[in-house]
Amino acid sequence: MNSMQKTLLWTTLLLLALTSQAAYSLTFIDNVKGYTLNQQGKLITFTNIAFEDEFIVGMNLSQEPGGIVTKIDGKDRVMLPGLIDAHGHILGLGQNLLEIDLRGSQSENEAVKRVVEFVSAHASPKKGSKHETTQWLIGRGWNQVLWPSKAFPSKASLDDALKDRPVVLSRVDGHAIWVNSAALKLAGVDASTPSPAGGEIVKDKNGQPTGVLIDNAEYLVTKLIPKADVDQLSAQLDAASSHLLSLGITSVHDAGISKMGYDFYRQKAQAGELRFRIYAMLSATDPQIDDMLAAGHIKTANDMLSIRSVKAYGDGALGSRGAALIEPYSDDKDNHGLLVTPQESLPNLFSQVLGANFQLNFHAIGDRANRLALQQFAKTFQTFPENTERHRIEHAQVIAVEDISLFKDLSIIPSMQPTHATSDMNMAEDRIGKARLKGAYAWRTFLDQGSRIAFGSDFPVELANAFHGLHAAVTRQSGENKPNMGWIPEERVSIEDALRGFTLDAAYAAFQDDKLGTLEVDKRADFIFIDRDIFTGLASDIRDTQVLETWINGQQVYVR
Repeated sequence: MNSMQKTLLWTTLLLLALTSQAAYSLTFIDNVKGYTLNQQGKLITFTNIAFEDEFIVGMNLSQEPGGIVTKIDGKDRVMLPGLIDAHGHILGLGQNLLEIDLRGSQSENEAVKRVVEFVSAHASPKKGSKHETTQWLIGRGWNQVLWPSKAFPSKASLDDALKDRPVVLSRVDGHAIWVNSAALKLAGVDASTPSPAGGEIVKDKNGQPTGVLIDNAEYLVTKLIPKADVDQLSAQLDAASSHLLSLGITSVHDAGISKMGYDFYRQKAQAGELRFRIYAMLSATDPQIDDMLAAGHIKTANDMLSIRSVKAYGDGALGSRGAALIEPYSDDKDNHGLLVTPQESLPNLFSQVLGANFQLNFHAIGDRANRLALQQFAKTFQTFPENTERHRIEHAQVIAVEDISLFKDLSIIPSMQPTHATSDMNMAEDRIGKARLKGAYAWRTFLDQGSRIAFGSDFPVELANAFHGLHAAVTRQSGENKPNMGWIPEERVSIEDALRGFTLDAAYAAFQDDKLGTLEVDKRADFIFIDRDIFTGLASDIRDTQVLETWINGQQVYVR
């Protein structure tokens, strides 16, 4: 029997199988311009797809199967697998959508003006009410690198506008906060307060706090903010869900949840109220981490919620000079950055997580933090040889060139965010110099050595739009398509590789590639329709892609 005969026989048998399916459950979408990777990572195309309930049962059928209840004309639109964001902060995004947005502010004064405008537009709740958390003014998104001075902001500008209510404004990367005097007073932070380990209270020449707290110093203030109740968490999740589904994101790896988030997600999953898939990482710093580990892996039957990993924290971020570097910052010769988790704590931390049979996803941005993580993985693997696969380093941003091969040697997945490169290119060389850029944001280098990259956005640090990430990965350019040839263009990747990072390899990084990440028979029917062909169009246009429909488990969950 030749290959043509085998293909015809397979198609006939499949059609017979489909015809025998219960008529009420089968959906057939024809006339699509479909793209997906297969399980081996090869790009394939298809013109139709059939699914029964939640699972795909046929593709590229030569004729329409019988017994169909629902037939849909794809109208020659482009279909892709549902996009997976391998690193985001879901409730943080929801909070960001509901609170003060400082993203894109061009000066300290503009940021303060946005706070004042928010206060004017939102009445303050009464003291002691269930929504008392909003007595605190919370916002996010400022970035002093975009300001003319490039200097950290001061409490003075906030004090002039808002003296009585505590204000807490997170830097865009979440690794520094800007607060007013009211917040500092509540926290008891003054000139005599020492910086905690792994953090910094920024002080002026007179030793007075300026209002900027970096990394672990943030907790001096943020621990005082009343915890959100279930109603507020639900509002945040609902806001994030609607936003993400409109962007074609069908699954998110939530990078660090508290015990409250853990309980909340489980309750929502049990009630059938999760609108997209969540792969949640437990926060290693949560006081109840031992109890959550002891409960073991959590996985719902419909794959809407999975919890089997831990997010640990190595260092801060590059923009706030908190990323831990082997050599000092090029623009701050006395500063090596910060280790959020002390080096001496790493052995116990790694053993705690791997010994519980959980995946460890370690936040490391600077080359020192990455090196320490790689070294500790190698040591801990000797103790727990049964748990050595698919551990991750989150961000893997600046790496000593000689350490990159260790990712492949140790089977560590670099979980990276393409838009970080295009956001950081305006300051990265200032921070670390040209030589260290050779191991920074090195997507092509990782792929060439055989590493599988899980791509994400790190929303709300960056915008959640995965097409911004696809564009950045392929072009190494900003939203304005600058610089002309891309920043460090030798690290660009193909559109196929970029899509793989946001689909198949993201699913692989969550132990879900058997059910998610590609459109294939027996996998879940998670897919999107978009308004253009990103494989044949201009790379510069990828960023402008609009999602027309989003489907999860064979159900339409968003339509434009």
